[in-house]
Amino acid sequence: MVDLYDGAYGQFDSEVLVRVRRATYGDDIGQSSWTGVEEYARWAPWLVRSADDHVLEIASGSGGPAIHLARITGARVTGIDVNPSGVETANAHARDTGGRVRFERADATARLPFDDATFDALISIDAMNHLANRADVLAEWRRVLKPGGRALWTDPVVITGPVTKDELMARASIGAFVFVPDGVNERLLSQSGFELEAREDGSQAAATVAARWRDARAAEREALERMEGREGYLGLQAFLDVVARLTGERRLSRFIYRCRSNH
Repeated sequence: MVDLYDGAYGQFDSEVLVRVRRATYGDDIGQSSWTGVEEYARWAPWLVRSADDHVLEIASGSGGPAIHLARITGARVTGIDVNPSGVETANAHARDTGGRVRFERADATARLPFDDATFDALISIDAMNHLANRADVLAEWRRVLKPGGRALWTDPVVITGPVTKDELMARASIGAFVFVPDGVNERLLSQSGFELEAREDGSQAAATVAARWRDARAAEREALERMEGREGYLGLQAFLDVVARLTGERRLSRFIYRCRSNH
């Protein structure tokens, strides 16, 4: 299995990883997904309507995107992630937010540690594909959202073309993965009590980020091999190459869903 998260979170502020993120994203907000600040700039006005809003981020990783969202909107943000290194790194980075951003460890596939109707909005970027019980996950999102609460999430591995077994295995090399055919997410949203307002194709962003990430890592190969080991370095490079190719060819697509909870 390729280590995309543990090593990155544990050494998040190392000079080589900072250089890789800057070369990959341009504006480094600490993300480890297929998302740049341009997408956040488009999403934020729809997701956050007031500085009084409280947003839940599912799979918050290093915490950088949640902190960025709070910075550009003024909202409070609570993030959850199952990775302890990610939560530790995130809370260290949140110390300067005046308490508006906090993180805790929680399993997004289980009952969330929050009361009903706690949050005004929810965001989850490029993480749904790691959550096996998708219908139950969506039901929990609806439970913790206030009536009419907004949810924005992405699925980067919707099957929209022919994909070989070897390609799927390479795409899933970083951990648990769930691939769904086009149309399944829409059906599950409806069954879970959400109204889908819009679906956007974000595949090109994913293909571009994956290619830049691969190339940025190649430029830092010597340092990364010392950090990750040769096998780990090559495994992650192969993963990024498959992402760039499959998503660029739209055989696996990344879709962005904007929806509201129906209570």
